[in-house]
Amino acid sequence: MKRELVYFAWVRERIGHPRDIIESDAQTPAELVAELRNLSDHYAAAFADLAALRVAIDQELADFDTPLGHSREVAFFPPMTGG
Repeated sequence: MKRELVYFAWVRERIGHPRDIIESDAQTPAELVAELRNLSDHYAAAFADLAALRVAIDQELADFDTPLGHSREVAFFPPMTGG
């Protein structure tokens, strides 16, 4: 299934661009991340520590083991801070 991946803050900086459109059979964000880590050292660095990341599926906050279903967009970002 084709999905748009969106990266924010230091995730985007480590990867080097703000978004990708990929074809993947991943069933969860964790499986998607495992595929992305194999693309390049940039992706491996961005996804080295999942505890430092949050994920949203079609703009809804989710867990890394949430089923992707027929989602169109998956976003990765660091935890937000208030202020």
